[in-house]
Amino acid sequence: MTTTPRTAEVARDTAETKIAVRLNLDGTGQSKLATGIGFFDHMLDQIARHGMIDLDVQCQGDLHIDGHHTVEDVGIAIGQAVKQAVGDKRGITRYGHAYVPLDEALSRVVIDFSGRPGLVTDVQFTSGMIGAFDTQLLHEFFQGFVNHAFVTLHIDNLKGVNAHHQAETIFKAFGRALRMALTPDSRAAGQIPSTKGML
Repeated sequence: MTTTPRTAEVARDTAETKIAVRLNLDGTGQSKLATGIGFFDHMLDQIARHGMIDLDVQCQGDLHIDGHHTVEDVGIAIGQAVKQAVGDKRGITRYGHAYVPLDEALSRVVIDFSGRPGLVTDVQFTSGMIGAFDTQLLHEFFQGFVNHAFVTLHIDNLKGVNAHHQAETIFKAFGRALRMALTPDSRAAGQIPSTKGML
């Protein structure tokens, strides 16, 4: 177990959004979320609960236009916070993966704290909207996250008929994969998990 708290606070203030993120990577899955998009809050809660991350996200965005800037910028801010909290990555597992089902839907997420941003998604949503959440924005959230957390992320929705289920399995699997990758490896304590000697 790590001895230094892996916590971070990030503030992002632009003409489009005003965001404050606080997180604890070694938390208990508690969340306090207010983005103005109910379904998005529900998905962020999945990351917190299944990632065992304490996550506080407060966002005031230009929702009178649409949800794009809010969702993308929250992804950016969470990515920045995760990068800050992880630090030099000594002793982490580095890789994480998860398969998560929800009724007829099944998704797989694989993550590598590689130090290189990369996103590959294969998700064919059966609906364009889930409540007030535009399903196209799922990609934008994760693109913002990987660009600023400097991770490689593969997301595949393998099966699904209900769009809510498709999205929920993705966010749950992401939380689980994140948790696995960030878990300290007792056999590699103090080591950077790379032959390069840095990540």
